[in-house]
Amino acid sequence: MPSFAVRGASPNRLRRVTMPPLHAGQLEVVRDPTRFKVLTCGRRWGKTRMCAAITVHEALGGKRCWWVAPSYGVAVIGWREITNLAAQIPGVTVRGGDRLLLFPGGGTIQVRSAAGQTGLRGEGLDLVIIDECAFVREKAWTEAIRPTLSDRKGRALLISTPNGRNWFWKVWLRGNPDEQEKDADWRSWRFPTVSNPYIDPAEVAEAKRNLPERSFQQEYEAQFLDDAGSVFRKVMASATATERDIPEKGHSYIFSVDWGKMEDYTVISVLDTGTRELVWLERYGWIDYVAQRRRLRALYDLWQPEYVAAERNAMGEPVIDELRAEGIVVQPFTTTWASKKEAIETLQLDLEKDRLKILPDPVLVNELQAYEMTRTPSGLVKYGAPEGYHDDCVMSLAIGAWHLDHTQPPEVFDSPLL
Repeated sequence: MPSFAVRGASPNRLRRVTMPPLHAGQLEVVRDPTRFKVLTCGRRWGKTRMCAAITVHEALGGKRCWWVAPSYGVAVIGWREITNLAAQIPGVTVRGGDRLLLFPGGGTIQVRSAAGQTGLRGEGLDLVIIDECAFVREKAWTEAIRPTLSDRKGRALLISTPNGRNWFWKVWLRGNPDEQEKDADWRSWRFPTVSNPYIDPAEVAEAKRNLPERSFQQEYEAQFLDDAGSVFRKVMASATATERDIPEKGHSYIFSVDWGKMEDYTVISVLDTGTRELVWLERYGWIDYVAQRRRLRALYDLWQPEYVAAERNAMGEPVIDELRAEGIVVQPFTTTWASKKEAIETLQLDLEKDRLKILPDPVLVNELQAYEMTRTPSGLVKYGAPEGYHDDCVMSLAIGAWHLDHTQPPEVFDSPLL
């Protein structure tokens, strides 16, 4: 589908519309006549661009098409691809407020969000694209979208990166050619990122080096993974550090602190910067901030760490100010969505690549093994403990791991004038 001709304003004049070049995997999907197609693809494989070209091609033929995504934030990506292609076509009306394109031959494309299921009911359709389908609720497909295809015998392409073995995996199995009971109306494919010839293999290799194995398998190899929500692997294999209640001569240390709030716990991790081991872990709750600060002061005097990496949020800011007033060197860590994600993924990679040893502390091990990853409808990754669980040990350790990997010890100057 590299290009095709459409009639321009003059009845005898044809204008050629240039479509994006399609690689072999995309052409295989485009040429397949199966009614329902399911694609699980690695990042940057080109599924959105391919489906935008298919949708515009169908609308030029007078077809009624929908493009559905988990949220408008995701849907706008498809909207941009579609409108860029449609800009070449004379006579197309774009209604940005409605995310609707009207084509000269009567075809339409409307981009919708699956976040509000009631907005997915109504007219009969010839084609539906569900982008990032694994993050759309199953009922949006079964109760709202699928019925719109019945009266016109419409077709659907369900495209996504995997999200564990949820309902998208189940419909993918319906069209998997390796399944003995494959449904004739369904055809499925799995395309890893490396099957896109326009992606430099070195980029994929770099991602493999820097990402945890499970993340790479899901995001780049498009694999459906069991228990995809679990975050940390090799927890028990990493739990071989030796606890020390006093510092070892010639070794240097840092502290990392996650402050307790309400019913949470304050956790202090002591990390050996040379051996990259967690050598001491202290967890306590329901004591006032003055007592917490005194306990940290006592540990600081004992271990003489290079610095204390402490969470800044909420109660952390005034406590950090007080610690600094006492002469304690503090490196604040502000917890945001982005910084938390980076810290958790640093710890994830350190454990998986055998770059960090932890204590076989049952509370810490249980928190690590229970820790979860979820995705919002917009595709954002969220990390946290399951409902009813704590993650204070995880966050304290993650802050420490991030500082071990990303920061140098702060310089402390001794001025004779002071």
